[in-house]
Amino acid sequence: MKGYFLPLVAVVSLAFAGWHLAGSQTNHPPTEPPFAPAKSPFERQVAGLGIVESRTENVAIGSHVPGIVVRVLVKEGDRVPAGQPLLELDTRQAQADLGVKRAMLAAARAELAKLEAMPRQEELPPLAAQLAEMRALVTQREDALARSRQLRQSGAVPEQTYIADQQAAAVARAQLARIEAEDRLLRAGAWLPDKEVARAAVTRAESELAQVQTQLDLHRVLAPTLDSLRDATGEWEVLKVNVRPGEFVSTPADEPLIVLGNTGQRHVRVDIDENDIPRFEPTAKAVAYVRGDNARPFPLRFVRVQPYVVPKRSLSGDNAERVDTRVMQVIYALDEGEGEIYIGQQMDVFLQMTSPAQESPRAVAAKDG
Repeated sequence: MKGYFLPLVAVVSLAFAGWHLAGSQTNHPPTEPPFAPAKSPFERQVAGLGIVESRTENVAIGSHVPGIVVRVLVKEGDRVPAGQPLLELDTRQAQADLGVKRAMLAAARAELAKLEAMPRQEELPPLAAQLAEMRALVTQREDALARSRQLRQSGAVPEQTYIADQQAAAVARAQLARIEAEDRLLRAGAWLPDKEVARAAVTRAESELAQVQTQLDLHRVLAPTLDSLRDATGEWEVLKVNVRPGEFVSTPADEPLIVLGNTGQRHVRVDIDENDIPRFEPTAKAVAYVRGDNARPFPLRFVRVQPYVVPKRSLSGDNAERVDTRVMQVIYALDEGEGEIYIGQQMDVFLQMTSPAQESPRAVAAKDG
């Protein structure tokens, strides 16, 4: 019995393991995906992945200056005209600087006005009186000098007295010349270079005031003008608001503060794989399917090609997709059913090929579903 016990246990254990494995293996029925992938309606085609965007592209709004947000004046879904304020930053420091610059401008203008108003009328009468006094003194000193000269000739006045009268007359004439020069200087007004310096100071103060005023205006972020964008008309639509009152915004911001778009007509930005560029035809018929709805095709109208091939940024999960590929971006316009499509949605786009060129792996995969 001892010789048969271990083999018997091994056989029983093996049978139990087989039974257990057979019972745990269940055949699951094949499951259908929640929605079938889009299939190309064309016999030969080029396939690409599209992103819905606004007609003007999605405009990321930033701030000219850093600061604390005090008010956000729009919300998502609002329609705003060009030039409407979107948000405001704290302006207390800019307001204080503005007051200082205004005071500096007032002081510079007052200094210039003072120079241009010279001579001061109240200063003329005292100087005129001094001038008359000195002329009278000169007349007195010269008369005394004349008498001393006559008496010196007769010997009635010593030489010392004559010399003293002569020096006193010279001093009086010098003082008269000084006062006459001061009178001419006062009546001539301010020196022209001094006026130019004062005018330059006024111009500088005005420029500094305008600079601070500009900084103050930059604390209010406005919707950009539509005239500067391609084929833009109507109003902006606020697509996304990423800022709240009390938050600090920097320049450049880490993310767009507000995203705007001119949604009068939606566009689809289609990424054409670099391997498909030789087969791309701008005039070819194009249709798009919204992800999750392969029953309704949306016809597309060619708008333009961006001639610069860029690295691909979005991944669709296609088996034929490469991470290191580059794509050419083509812009198409949605002609129908725009109201049922949202900005940022992904669409599967198929472009009909009229030439018998070899199809790309992506297009073959899309045709096979």
